[in-house]
Amino acid sequence: MSTRLSKKAKAVFESIKRTDENGNEWWSSRELAKALTYTDYRNFLEVMRKAWDSCKNSGQNPNHHFVKVTEMIPIGKTAEREVETWLMSRYVCYLAVQNADPSKTIVAQAQTYFAIQTRRAEKLLDTPFSEEEEHRLMLRSEMKKHNTRLASAAKESGVLTNKDYGIFQNAGYKGLYGGLDQDDIHKRKKLKENQRILDHMGSTELAANLFRATQTEDKLRRDKIQGKAAANRTHFEVGQKVRDTIMELGGTMPENLPTPESIKRLESKQKRLIDKRKSTEDSE
Repeated sequence: MSTRLSKKAKAVFESIKRTDENGNEWWSSRELAKALTYTDYRNFLEVMRKAWDSCKNSGQNPNHHFVKVTEMIPIGKTAEREVETWLMSRYVCYLAVQNADPSKTIVAQAQTYFAIQTRRAEKLLDTPFSEEEEHRLMLRSEMKKHNTRLASAAKESGVLTNKDYGIFQNAGYKGLYGGLDQDDIHKRKKLKENQRILDHMGSTELAANLFRATQTEDKLRRDKIQGKAAANRTHFEVGQKVRDTIMELGGTMPENLPTPESIKRLESKQKRLIDKRKSTEDSE
């Protein structure tokens, strides 16, 4: 395990690393087996079994670290076949390489690589959130809660179908963002198709949207607004009022605010911190 990690070996393991939208890192069991020079994948399955047992014996749930997926692999110039693969977390990759064939030089390199990666992850968990990150997490959580309440209020006003609600939501965005709807904001932030705009807002932008949502919900119920058109108009007007207030205060318009990385990474870190603290409390 004291083997110095070479740039070449690091590049190999980095090249097969996958990162999901929550910032979690995964390695395909087939790609890892190949990187470790296992010519017969069945031999690597025994290594994985030992990693599964080690994970379970450490008090972790293996199902949180092993995810079964189906992939297509080429078997010729044009043909493909379906195979079963496991996506393995950084933690169980570390356990797996501890049980891999020690006669393989690359295995020692893999042990060093995953030990370093695991330690870096632990250090990140020891690093407290910045003030901005804490605000983002809190405001995003509030947005989820109040968007549910806003949807309920809109339904009471006659916004019944998913299509109607999409139009209703866009009305609020247009008021707040100077005529931009959800798709326009998505494009302006240069987000991928599966990324949500609320996950890529800083605390200032989230706060403006939270105010829009809470005030619209309150007005719909207080004034007993009825009808889709009236509900849409109300949402637009509230959004516009929030925008006017930002302008009067000399603030930056929401569409001109910076686009931070997905909050999913912070939420994932927050969950790991909670799990880590709970595990520590349970062991005391």
